[in-house]
Amino acid sequence: MSNIKFILIICFSSLMMSLNATVRLPHLFSDHMVIQRDQPAKVWGWAGKNETVLVTINNQTKKVKADKYGSWTLSFEKIAIGGPYSMEIEGRDNRISLEDIYVGDVWLCSGQSNMEMPIHGWGSVDNYQEVIKNAGNHLIRTFNVSKAMDVSPKSDCDGAWTVCSPESVANFSAVAYFFAQKLNHELNIPIGIINSSWGGTEIESWIPTDVYQNLSNHFKKKYEDIKITNFDRFVKENEVNKNLYMAAMNNDPGMSEKWYNPSTDVSSWEKMQIPQVWENILGNIDGIVWFRRTFTLSEEDNGSHAMIQLGPIDDDDVLWVNGVKVGETRGYATNRLYEIPSGLLKEGENTIVVKITDYSGGGGIYGNADDLQVKTAKKQYSLAGEWLYKASVSNKSFNYVAISPNMYYGLLYNAMINPLTQFPIKGAIWYQGESNVAEAYDYRTLFPLMINTWREKWREQFPFYWVQLANYMAKDKTPQKSEWAELREAQTMALSLPLTGQAVITDIGEGDNLHPRNKQDVGLRLAFIALNKTYGMDNFVYSGPVFKSMKVLGNNICIEYDHIGQGLFVKNKYGFVEGFSVAGVDRKFEWAQAYVDGNKVFLYSNHVAHPIAVRYSWSNNPDVNLFNRDGLPAAPFRTDQWDDNDSKPYK
Repeated sequence: MSNIKFILIICFSSLMMSLNATVRLPHLFSDHMVIQRDQPAKVWGWAGKNETVLVTINNQTKKVKADKYGSWTLSFEKIAIGGPYSMEIEGRDNRISLEDIYVGDVWLCSGQSNMEMPIHGWGSVDNYQEVIKNAGNHLIRTFNVSKAMDVSPKSDCDGAWTVCSPESVANFSAVAYFFAQKLNHELNIPIGIINSSWGGTEIESWIPTDVYQNLSNHFKKKYEDIKITNFDRFVKENEVNKNLYMAAMNNDPGMSEKWYNPSTDVSSWEKMQIPQVWENILGNIDGIVWFRRTFTLSEEDNGSHAMIQLGPIDDDDVLWVNGVKVGETRGYATNRLYEIPSGLLKEGENTIVVKITDYSGGGGIYGNADDLQVKTAKKQYSLAGEWLYKASVSNKSFNYVAISPNMYYGLLYNAMINPLTQFPIKGAIWYQGESNVAEAYDYRTLFPLMINTWREKWREQFPFYWVQLANYMAKDKTPQKSEWAELREAQTMALSLPLTGQAVITDIGEGDNLHPRNKQDVGLRLAFIALNKTYGMDNFVYSGPVFKSMKVLGNNICIEYDHIGQGLFVKNKYGFVEGFSVAGVDRKFEWAQAYVDGNKVFLYSNHVAHPIAVRYSWSNNPDVNLFNRDGLPAAPFRTDQWDDNDSKPYK
């Protein structure tokens, strides 16, 4: 019996040694891949301890010995642009053959949903049928990184290279595809796009863990209740807590105790200024929070039909007026507009109660102050200001965290970027920021930090170009504070880094669609930047007008611009420029009358006798009709640095 046991042990050990000796490659190395030109072609992988590996490509053969951990890396001399090439990787016990390899330029394409959005699928671009029909181009290839997250840096990621064709292009990132299409057309070289993106993600998840840990406690505060050492164990324990949390969500005490009733005792409820995301007050929590507000109705509106507007709410809401349910909506970022039937409102005090359920990320009533109102046929009643609130169910109470890339910093970098850092690239394009608008000031630090860190990890100062946030949500009737404008400003500030560029798209968004369908122009504007700044093709204008200087002339202001090209152009038959506002020492902004004279813009407001500050396109969804004659829009800007939240200058 002991001899049989010994033989089995020997056989098992031999089998394990054979498995360990199998040569393996990262998923990045596959048929149809694109290798970066003008740089040493780097190949790496895994094999048995001290195993010798031979790699051959384009008549070059290199030999390398794996280290004691089984890892190996080698580099070839630069390979001539073109293809197709083949690659052979040979170990002691197996051989890998890769075919249809091309050498050209490889661009990393990353961000959240507007980078992830495909040609056709969960989203669809304008005229997607024609795009798909005309997509046959074997010199454009994509590697779509499979979604994954981890607390530790990974050495590999799932995915495969796909050749562009009418059968495959629907799954390409739309922005990345139109970017690559333009580069290929102008340069006539193979273009590879590595699409590593995940919708709804915050920038913190794309920053390496070791780098983020060195930031001040201010940046780590939102994660202070989360401790993850073993990701798999955390997920299992979290699932148990989730079941308890979901049971509480389904048995909301606010419902059983009828908190929507005007007679509810609210002496223990606390106060919050609305609108704002509740994270500013409650910290990083998800769950159910109830909000209550009273307003006084005039005698003339007694019993009248009315509309109530609450702006966007994150995520779901149910609304009661004077104890009667009048509506509910599921899904964040949708403007809430409900009808109040005749006879429900009464002269004097009326009670509004909103139950808000948030599943992840920011929560609450977060739009502009103008969005919150009750409107009758005769009057408007503002609901902005102080509300009462009470949390009925909180994930913190159950030690539960929604498993998502936003629950902890570094998760996406570790799983979806770190495995790519040995692969030479030409540059990167980025489309993200929507998920960070509530923390725009922090983005001033985090965005350049991410850019610099990625370059350090690649050991290459590669070009990095991004898309500024599009116009979105309702139009402002009067100038307002704008988190979206502040985020755009933070993006613009990153232009101080070398080899950077920004595509402004405040003219092609859709107010009611977070994922605008015109991705063609987005990709083109990024390509214009790359063709000019990376490839040295000066005939491609890559920027619209950019603020240069302001001069006060009495009650008028003169604005000068850079990047005007052949001159300023106003898309308005009367020549009036939209989107400017001015303010005096009281810091109260008023819309301005503006017009172009030569290559300057002059503006004034009859309500501001002594203007000292100007803002342009400073809103979530600005009016944009100022361009250069190459068709690119003027960039948003402001000349002040006032904090709109408390009327104090930024520190």
